[in-house]
Amino acid sequence: MTPIIRQLPFAVADGATNMACDEVMLESAAEHGLASFRFYGWSVPTLSLGYFQPHDSTSHTALQALPWVRRSTGGAGIVHHHELTYSFALPATPQWRTADAWVCRFHRLVRSFLAENGIDSRLVVCGEERKLGDVLCFLHETPGDLVAAGSKVAGSAQRKLRGALLQHGSLLLRKSEFAPHLPGIFDHAETEPFTREDMADALGKAFAHDTGAQLEPSEFTREELSRMREIRAEKYANAEWNERR
Repeated sequence: MTPIIRQLPFAVADGATNMACDEVMLESAAEHGLASFRFYGWSVPTLSLGYFQPHDSTSHTALQALPWVRRSTGGAGIVHHHELTYSFALPATPQWRTADAWVCRFHRLVRSFLAENGIDSRLVVCGEERKLGDVLCFLHETPGDLVAAGSKVAGSAQRKLRGALLQHGSLLLRKSEFAPHLPGIFDHAETEPFTREDMADALGKAFAHDTGAQLEPSEFTREELSRMREIRAEKYANAEWNERR
C-alpha cells in the first residue's frame, strides 16, 4: 500500500507560529499516524536558537536587532532571512523506517536538485567536521550537512516523540546582512537559476519519489490549528520559556 504524506501549503509566519506548526505536525505523527511535509518562510528576519542553546547568544552584535525564538530541536542558531525552510514529520510505522539517516537522505535530494541546476555541492562526511564559530549553525559543518563552494548551504535538526520524527532545516539561498559571512547558494552562482517556489515544488516531488509516498495537498485540521495556538502561547511566544537557558 502506498504511504500517504500530507503536503501542507507554503506559509509565511512569525517564528513562534512556525515552530508551533512544526510541533503540531510531530504530535499528529505520534498520536494519529499522520505524515506531513511542508515548506515555509519567515515574516521578518528571525534568529532561531537550538533547544539547549543559551539565550544570551542573541547578544552578539549583528544578531541583537533580530527577533528570536527557541526551537524544539537541538543545534546552533539560524538566521532565517534569505532562505527556504522545510519540515516533515513521520510516524513510527514500518513504511517510514530507513537504514539511511533522514538528514543525509533529504540533503541528497537537495544536492541532486542543485546539480540539475548547474550548482555543485557535496555532503560532509565523518572526519571532515569543522566548527568555525560558536553561535550560528552554518558555521558548524557536521556529517550530512550540505556544502557548496566551501560554505554550508543546508543544515537540519531533529526531534522525536514516542518514536515519531520531526525534521526541519534551512536551505540558505543568499547571505543576510545579519550574517554577511555566510554565503548562500546564489552567492556562488552567476545567475539565480531557480526561484524559492521552484525549489520547494521540485523537492516536494523528489521527496515523494524517494520515499515511494503519495503527496496529497492538505490543510491543518481545526483541531491542529487550536492546538497550534495553545503551543504558541505556552512555549514559543512565551519569553519565560524561550529564556529558560
